[in-house]
Formats: sequence, structure tokens, C-alpha cells
Amino acid sequence: MSRAVLPPEALDATDRAILNALQDGFPLMPRPYDAAGAALGISGDELLTRLAHLRRIGAITRFGPFFDAAEIGGAFCLCAMAVPADRFETVMTQVNAHPEVAHNYERSHALNMWFVLATDSPGAIDRTARAIEDETGLEVMMFPKLEEYFIGFRVRA
Repeated sequence: MSRAVLPPEALDATDRAILNALQDGFPLMPRPYDAAGAALGISGDELLTRLAHLRRIGAITRFGPFFDAAEIGGAFCLCAMAVPADRFETVMTQVNAHPEVAHNYERSHALNMWFVLATDSPGAIDRTARAIEDETGLEVMMFPKLEEYFIGFRVRA
């Protein structure tokens, strides 16, 4: 999770095109980065370099597939915590160390850390939340999914 807001000039037109295009799919073939890069007018090597740079500067936190855990027998849950400001970085590291944590966001609210748990079984949601509570000493509030939404992140070209 990056806490800094990137200035608009941190991304050039190609970076913006990459962020927009790769949300809509990624080719499944022997050299997918070459194909995805070609569609953007760059080489596969340049695409990989740019993805690494986007991650390094905090424009993206990860690049990879997103699976619907519930469709394959698992579960999702939105969680929130009230984390003291002086412990935020430490708690963020503890929470993000769990492979079940799919997303983690800081909010300016009493509940200032929000994250999504994605597990291979519904019971693992509660076990993971309890483990985070044990490690941090802070309560994890759980908000099970009632309705599905897709939120895309588009940047102006």
C-alpha cells in the first residue's frame, strides 16, 4: 500500500495506457507480455520494465490475476481496523504479510485501515481475521459481501 499521492506528471502517456488497457484483460499465450506490449506500441521487455517501475513508485501495488474466490469455493470479506497513527506502518506490514490480504487501503476515518480477505474456504476468513487481531492487538471488523461491484481505475490519457 502506498500512502503517497502521485502527481499527475509521475505517469507518462504510455504508463496511463498500460494502466487502462491491462485492467480489461491479459493475453493467455506463450509470450503474453510481447502481445500486450505490441497492442500498446511497446515491446514486451519495455512493458515488464514499466510495470516494475509503476509498482516501485506506488502507482500499482500488484500485477497479476484476480480470481473470484467465492466462485471456486472460497470467500471474500471487507475488513476494517482502527489503527493508531504511530503504529500504522507496523500494522500495515503485519496485515499485508498474510497472503489472504488482497487489497489494503488507508482511509481518513476512525476506521483508517480497510482491506479485503480472499480465502480458499469461508471458515478461513474468520481464522485469518483472528490471527491478525492476535498479532496486532487490534480488532478486525468484518463486513461480508452482500452485493458485488467492479471498480475500475482509469487514468486520463
